[in-house]
Amino acid sequence: MKISVPKEAFAGETRAAMTPEGAAKLVKLGAQVEVEAGLGAAAGFPDEAYAKAGATISKDRKGLLSTGDIVLRLRKPMADEVAMLKPNCIHASLLDPFNEKELVQKLAELGVSAISMEFIPRSTRAQKMDVLSSQANLGGYEAVILAARYGNKIFPMMTTAAGTILPSKVFIIGVGVAGLQAIATAKRLGAKVTAYDTRPVVEEQVKSLGAQFLKMDLGETGQTKEGYAKALTEEQIQKQREAMKKTCGESDVVITAAQVFGRRAPILVTAEMLNAMKPGSVVIDLAVETGGNVEGVVYDKVTERNGVKIVGIANLPGRAPLHASQVYAANLVNLIEEFWDKKEKTFTLKLEDEIIKSCLVTHGGKIVNEKLAAKPN
Repeated sequence: MKISVPKEAFAGETRAAMTPEGAAKLVKLGAQVEVEAGLGAAAGFPDEAYAKAGATISKDRKGLLSTGDIVLRLRKPMADEVAMLKPNCIHASLLDPFNEKELVQKLAELGVSAISMEFIPRSTRAQKMDVLSSQANLGGYEAVILAARYGNKIFPMMTTAAGTILPSKVFIIGVGVAGLQAIATAKRLGAKVTAYDTRPVVEEQVKSLGAQFLKMDLGETGQTKEGYAKALTEEQIQKQREAMKKTCGESDVVITAAQVFGRRAPILVTAEMLNAMKPGSVVIDLAVETGGNVEGVVYDKVTERNGVKIVGIANLPGRAPLHASQVYAANLVNLIEEFWDKKEKTFTLKLEDEIIKSCLVTHGGKIVNEKLAAKPN
């Protein structure tokens, strides 16, 4: 069985879907692995390392795509490349299926069995395949590093001959995987950290990392079965904004990492809240790729409002491409290994398996994923 891994075509993408270490594991399973020349160059993996791992290096992108029984990549395929895929092949990547209905339909029409890595279930068994978590973890880390870069203060408390420097105050909104890593990183740098999430269940996690949890009474809130926060009502959103305005005004850094699965990110930091912040403060919007949590944030830009820097830099995991590629490739390899028939040396789509049922989007010429029938609440 041939596994093809093309170089990412998305402008500015530094990550690779496969590393030499991952390729070696796939070769050991009995797969024929072919990667496009330059696949890992931006992440620090030369072609020679892939060749040493047993992979074939190809400069023929079209040939690579059209002969792969399995195609692995990080981002969704470009529209003009969908038709290049081998009929009935398996394609696995981040597909953004809720917003890419036309792409999903094309994949179905071509008979491609498309796996959307966003839909890997958040179960104990599938944890090792969870790309959203592995990438969000690095995004949370990078958000704090950016805040330290763009802020006008240091993070830790320092006692000097000239006096005591107080620690920076960091407010983190949204305590998923990215938010938890942001808390841990900010604490390591010596900041005083406060965090907030609509899900009361995360309070214990926040406190275990040494941060304070901002409490507010919004009535009934909770999370979806995928572990994401449920959307709030307009009344709840207004109460939330009023409570957060004071904390934002007292903070040197605000990091937002709140997303609702399958929907546009909610606006959490309004213009009024930004106006309450001190000049020199920094806001990092981790949700900018799904619309942004900060009012007025500009995609992939750093802007300023009344002396407050608003950082909307996209693809934060891509700022640590070596490690981001390592964990993403490991997620893909774990998926392949889980359903690999060692005797036949093939990947078997077990349609009734809970993992495959959750992440398989198209198969047999049809859209088969029930999540696409209705957007999650």
